[in-house]
Amino acid sequence: MCSRSVIKKINKLLLSKELSCKELTENYLNQISSSSLNAYITVCKDKALKSAEKVDEKIRSGEKLELLEGIPMTLKDNISTKAIETTCGSRILKGYKPIYNATVWNTLKSKNSVLLGKTNMDEFAMGSSCETSFIGGAKNPHNLNYVSGGSSGGVASAVAGNIAAYGLGSDTGGSVRQPSSFCGLVGLKPTYGSVSRYGLVAYASSFDQIGPIAKTVEDAAIVFDEIAKYDPLDSTSNPKANSLKTYESLTKSVKGLKIGIPKEYYDGIDEEVRKSLEKALEHYKSLGCEIKEFSIPEVKAALPVYYILACAEASSNLSRFDGIRYGYKTSHYTDVNEMISKTRSEGFGAEVKRRILLGNYVLSSGYYDAYYKKAQNLRGLISRAFDKAFNTFDILLTPTSPVTAFPANKKYSSPDEAYLCDICTVPVNIAGLPGVSIPCGFDSNDLPIGMQLIGKKFSEAKILNAAHQFELVTNFNYIKTPSMGVKI
Repeated sequence: MCSRSVIKKINKLLLSKELSCKELTENYLNQISSSSLNAYITVCKDKALKSAEKVDEKIRSGEKLELLEGIPMTLKDNISTKAIETTCGSRILKGYKPIYNATVWNTLKSKNSVLLGKTNMDEFAMGSSCETSFIGGAKNPHNLNYVSGGSSGGVASAVAGNIAAYGLGSDTGGSVRQPSSFCGLVGLKPTYGSVSRYGLVAYASSFDQIGPIAKTVEDAAIVFDEIAKYDPLDSTSNPKANSLKTYESLTKSVKGLKIGIPKEYYDGIDEEVRKSLEKALEHYKSLGCEIKEFSIPEVKAALPVYYILACAEASSNLSRFDGIRYGYKTSHYTDVNEMISKTRSEGFGAEVKRRILLGNYVLSSGYYDAYYKKAQNLRGLISRAFDKAFNTFDILLTPTSPVTAFPANKKYSSPDEAYLCDICTVPVNIAGLPGVSIPCGFDSNDLPIGMQLIGKKFSEAKILNAAHQFELVTNFNYIKTPSMGVKI
């Protein structure tokens, strides 16, 4: 296999002793401290160096080193880390240190992964630009005046800016894929239930899914194979996760692969995005793929369905943040009701409060049947439409986002305009499908363009292999890459 893997390059450096893990980690930490990306909320310097020393001792003793051991990486700040501040990008959780680790971090920690820190994000994963964070948004390494995307914008900014080798984000409606698209990275949203959500601070429990953000498809596959495991601590975890092996499938030919082009995804997208996708299709044709356009009109309802259901779940999940048990607590109050009200009013940002209010509205008496119940019925309709499509096609190819990264502090006429950024990604979460975003070009401002490949449930090996074969005949994640950060 022709490898471009950053993880494998670091592994080779460590094994050859060209660089110690401690030296490597110090390089990353120094770059983080001088970075202007605003990608990190918390930096774990002491813990990272301690982990690195453990890996160096293992190398000195001649023990076998697994691929992820000693690799400096990061976690989105809504993934619980014992005794390490986990804020979810919100003032209401500033200072909160969990008493347990998320399963995904326990898994990677057991592999001696080096956690550099916790990365910036839209508050409680609610946003598409990373700008709803209480510390301000992470910047796009390709142009610091543009957003990195959201809600996992800090992870994408760190990986694209070479101040982390890879990271884990969470994807509720596109929050791994969209920032990956904006920053020229590979972002995988796995099948719902394939990666444990235990320890992920919930936004919308039936949509949330943890996934990797990396420089290459190989790296995404390596990380995914490690974290895709059945977890009895997560009631939605699926035993099929144990059989998912994607990295070993990256060498397969895609000749004869049936690729569906759902035309509804292409309505209203930026013309430069459209042209890049058309060129990508030519690459797939040259690889022997069979490509056909088709219609899936049900996805036109995806955006309102997503926001009704996700906000309803958020209103329930976020009710636990009341100032009594953990996190921020208002200073002045006369009774417990005023304390809870003021704590939530002062602790939550505008976007979070907007979504909580919308969620309570659609769940309220008189509106439940009109909105929430109808949205659940439509969710089933959308899922069945995808099932029907996969009776004909192996994968679907769509834009990841209708646009490329937009300028920071962009003013919208209404919240609805901002929500349209998610129009190409939310259907995957609604149906619980796997989707991967990979770079497929650049716009006239030299900002990356992302392409999304969607598969049926538990077909991560198929979509990642298709992504990898495209990566081998193109070079989009290696040209025009930012010059900042650690060079590997």
